[in-house]
Amino acid sequence: MNTTAIVALVRTDIRLYFSDRRAVIVGVLVPILIAAFFGYIFGGNGASGDAGKIPIAVVDEDQSSVSRAIAADLATDKLLQVSALDRATARAAVRAGKQNAAAVIPKGFGERTTRALFTGQDKPRVELLVDPSQTSGARVVEGLLAQYSMQEISRAAFTGASGRKFIDESLTNLENQQSTASNADLEDLLRAARKLNQQANATAGAPGAGRRRGFGLSIPYTVASTEVTARERTPYNGYAHAFAGMTVQFILFAGIDAGVLLLLTRQRGIWQRLRSAPLRRSDFMLARALATTLISLFQFTLIYLAAALVFTVRVEGSWPGFLGVGIAFCMLNAAFGLMLATLGRSAPTTRGFASMATLLLVMIGGAWVPAFVFPRWLQSASLYVPTRWAVDGLDGATWRGLPFDAAVAPIIVLIGSAAVCLAIAIWRFRWEE
Repeated sequence: MNTTAIVALVRTDIRLYFSDRRAVIVGVLVPILIAAFFGYIFGGNGASGDAGKIPIAVVDEDQSSVSRAIAADLATDKLLQVSALDRATARAAVRAGKQNAAAVIPKGFGERTTRALFTGQDKPRVELLVDPSQTSGARVVEGLLAQYSMQEISRAAFTGASGRKFIDESLTNLENQQSTASNADLEDLLRAARKLNQQANATAGAPGAGRRRGFGLSIPYTVASTEVTARERTPYNGYAHAFAGMTVQFILFAGIDAGVLLLLTRQRGIWQRLRSAPLRRSDFMLARALATTLISLFQFTLIYLAAALVFTVRVEGSWPGFLGVGIAFCMLNAAFGLMLATLGRSAPTTRGFASMATLLLVMIGGAWVPAFVFPRWLQSASLYVPTRWAVDGLDGATWRGLPFDAAVAPIIVLIGSAAVCLAIAIWRFRWEE
């Protein structure tokens, strides 16, 4: 091994990298800015109370006490930003993307739902106008609408005027029908409901009763949501995942540049001088790999230094695990760049195909958005992509606070992927022009 030549080549590559100061700044500053943007969207460091609400419209064509109560309940929910609109305006707002969804409560909703609660017949249809690009928000709206509707409909049935009217009518009809076991059970239920209704009506004028809204069925439990992070009472830092993803993406772009630079040495005549030097092929490839690894580690260090100082991203888990994943990924990036150089024929063509491949790797690997939002089949497929392991390994060492054991698998996968890329590079590498 020609150590002197290897060191000289590494020093030359690093000098060339730092000679273009604009490229150095862009390679470090751009991922920091993009990570800051994505991190803010995903909740930032948890200190901001500006949580995004789902904008929806409520179209109340019934204007009954039940429909107005449902609209009022939706308006007070902390997840929603409710606007009262007419049908045409609501449809136009959803179509324009100004509202995620619009719930249209039809005429006769209050009376028909009270009857349908007991009989299951003649159910009114609530139309939910949905923005197809915001289906997750629409499901939240649908669940909240069902919750508040059940609460207000049952309240009207057991304590409201429409409920009294329906109960009296139903009992009269049952008395005129043939007596059966099911009819007898239904009659008992309706009589109990009428008694409850009468009691609520009798106490309506009592002191303080004006503030009561009467009895209604509601969800018989409450939910206490706790964020499970590295430490108790420490909010999730959305910047941590964003920096993991953007670091992976832009270091891979640096690997593309390293591969393209190797192709340019052929075109500019530098290749002939390298071939004439007392340098073996293995020495040359080792030097290129070391130089690219060191440059990648430089980017990695500066990006995460900014993440720690400005955006309070912390390594809550294993420091050896964090460093191991970072170094293993930088090694993969170096081998990836060498493989590109040996597979490519010209610099422009190689850059285009490599950029496309890199974008696919970072998208499937969950660098832009967390992999849990993917369809189940894509979540499974992404495990065959090394970028997924790199992002998960960095996430585990930072905000998840996982021990070193959790970093072992990502490190093995990344080093194994680097070995595959390096093997392809050695196989395809030719000294000849």
